[in-house]
Amino acid sequence: MATTEMAIVFIDNVTEESGDYELESWQMADEPCDRALSNDFNRIFLPTVYGIIFLLGIIGNGLVVVVMGYQKKVKTMTDKYRLHLSVADLLFVLTLPFWAVDAAKSWYFGSFLCVSVHMIYTVNLYSSVLILAFISLDRYFAVVRATNSQAIRKLLANRVIYVGVWLPAALLTIPDMVFARVENEGSSNFPFANKSMETTDFRTICQRMYPQENSHIWTVAFRFQHILVGFILPGLVILICYCIIIARLSRATKGQMQKKKALKTTVILILCFFSCWLPYCVGIFLDNLMILKVVPGSCELQQAVEKWISVTEVLAYFHCCLNPILYAFLGVKFKKTARSALTVSSRSSQKVTLMTKKRGPISSVSTESESSSVLSS
Repeated sequence: MATTEMAIVFIDNVTEESGDYELESWQMADEPCDRALSNDFNRIFLPTVYGIIFLLGIIGNGLVVVVMGYQKKVKTMTDKYRLHLSVADLLFVLTLPFWAVDAAKSWYFGSFLCVSVHMIYTVNLYSSVLILAFISLDRYFAVVRATNSQAIRKLLANRVIYVGVWLPAALLTIPDMVFARVENEGSSNFPFANKSMETTDFRTICQRMYPQENSHIWTVAFRFQHILVGFILPGLVILICYCIIIARLSRATKGQMQKKKALKTTVILILCFFSCWLPYCVGIFLDNLMILKVVPGSCELQQAVEKWISVTEVLAYFHCCLNPILYAFLGVKFKKTARSALTVSSRSSQKVTLMTKKRGPISSVSTESESSSVLSS
């Protein structure tokens, strides 16, 4: 799949993801390990689940973008964050079909798309997680410091988000530009650990190719970078902000029903983020410890960790399908806007049908004009 360090999937470097093959060869030099079972699992499991995430992500995030398009303009800070998040998740899921094909068969899309898809994948995977941290900051200021936070919230939503989210996410694509490339497994100089791997079908791979002499160092460094930037830092911001929000709401005396609903929603947001991302980060952290030989590795443990990473990585990516539900559809205002937009569209189509029956066909130009005027009201 994608070879962002987020997705650097040591999981099956040979069959699919962003793994670093040099690392796996280095690991297997000490203890040969039969990877055929793991490869077969990934060839079936990954394309299937990537396809599901792609469809759900396109529908959910696409609906958010379309519904917000019905508004005259993005007015609130919350709306702006929702739009940023949906765009990031939408672009992220658009890369999944490429990695699904790569996992199932081979990379058929050439060098330019190899680098491009890696970069798109990386920038939007990091940005979506960082935007969640910005959303938690915005909610902290809105709830805890509601009286004098408007200026700070506007600054965060209008300017700081580009420096704090999109700029670092873009800078993190530099390794993709440097290391991502297409190679033929048969033509590379990778040492195979056993004869079963030598007899496998040659395939084209698209992944980060680190210098062989210290590939494990590069791999470990980029994985720790992902754990830090893609999970620990935003996770701490999310956890601290929402815990303070929960403490403040729990002391509120008015609007008990509304308070309970806000507390429930906040707890759901925290649990979903950490449930999706923590297992994956634990897996790549453990694999790093095995690479550094801090944890003694065995063939069985290596295969178990690889399969764990494959499964939990998919769980982490599934968060982009939950984001529209958690950060948009749970909002009362968004649901009203969506319902209004769909109702207006339905009424508009019914009106056009009636007018067509009475007066004959209506030009597409006039129909669009009437629809847009109603939607903008």
